[in-house]
Amino acid sequence: MGSAMKRVLVTGGAGFIGSHTCDLLLERGYEVRALDCLQARVHPGGRPAWMSADVELIVDDVRHRETWMRALEGVDSVFHLAAYQDYMPDFSTFLRVNAESTALLYELIVSEKFPVEKVVLASSQSVYGEGKYLCEKHGAVYPGPRPVKQLARGEWDPLCPKCARILKPSPFDESVVNPHTAYGISKYAAELLALQLGQRYLIPTVAMRYSIVQGPRNSLHNAYSGVCRIFTQRILHGRAPVVFEDGKQLRDYVHVKDVAAANVFALEHATCDYATFNVGGDRGVTVLEFARAVAAACGRTVEPQVPGEFRVGDTRHTVSDSGRLERLGWQRRHSLEQIVGDYVAWVAAQDEVPDRSEEAAEEMKQQGVLRLAASSAARGEHA
Repeated sequence: MGSAMKRVLVTGGAGFIGSHTCDLLLERGYEVRALDCLQARVHPGGRPAWMSADVELIVDDVRHRETWMRALEGVDSVFHLAAYQDYMPDFSTFLRVNAESTALLYELIVSEKFPVEKVVLASSQSVYGEGKYLCEKHGAVYPGPRPVKQLARGEWDPLCPKCARILKPSPFDESVVNPHTAYGISKYAAELLALQLGQRYLIPTVAMRYSIVQGPRNSLHNAYSGVCRIFTQRILHGRAPVVFEDGKQLRDYVHVKDVAAANVFALEHATCDYATFNVGGDRGVTVLEFARAVAAACGRTVEPQVPGEFRVGDTRHTVSDSGRLERLGWQRRHSLEQIVGDYVAWVAAQDEVPDRSEEAAEEMKQQGVLRLAASSAARGEHA
């Protein structure tokens, strides 16, 4: 149970997952302090209107030592949710923001003797890379990234490294980690730092590996993340959603309120200490299915476009098994339809609904991130 005597710091507290976590902490009776740099690309208007006036906000950067010193004063627990995420090649920024800030947090807790009782760290499904697959001959396989030359031919499915058979996707638990993007590597580095330093210095620590989190407050202004946002904005502007590869890739989606509940659950239950947990949806959904669900929630009849484009670094199928956290008592309460419906309703209530999807796509093409497969069979398919 929460207590008015407990003060919690939430880094990234003005953001998507952070603000919902702050709201739930307030409901549970905690005092809440947020640390957020209010990045202009995400928060062009400064402190967002959705942020409760009861949250004390420090506007600064988690890479700064003096910022942490001020933010940790009088704090009992920390949610370290602040992170840098992008599809552009900002490789060093991922490590500086995501991993270095985590090291700095523990460095100061230890060196300055801050009496922090627990840290809950935001990690990501991206630490699994391509995830888990099954080969008819060789059983469970954890393949590396798909070669760009293969993708350029419009051949999307991972192949068994031993027999070259097409692999079948399988939900994955927390046991095998294999990140292959700078973002995924940075999140796993943060996990290793947090869990190892936490164990060494007896600071209870939990790492939460979120799947694709969707729902209200997913910034309308960040053009590089949030498939529900991208599809919704295109549809409301009279454009068809654009689906990469063939649209048959599987993802699992989880409501931001279920993620906030998982965060607070991890804080309040010692059974979670010094462990990692998947926080995901109840099933895998193809991107085509998801695009059609968004169109239906928008009240539009529009078929997704499948031009045969792919993003370098994307995974084919990633579906998390969240049974480990569920067995401890966390419950997922929102269906896919509720996830999409809640977000579309929130967008409809906003004063402005920008659509930078074309501009963002062009920027990714210029950086070599978004490419077109050469195979004509990969273009224009509507599965």
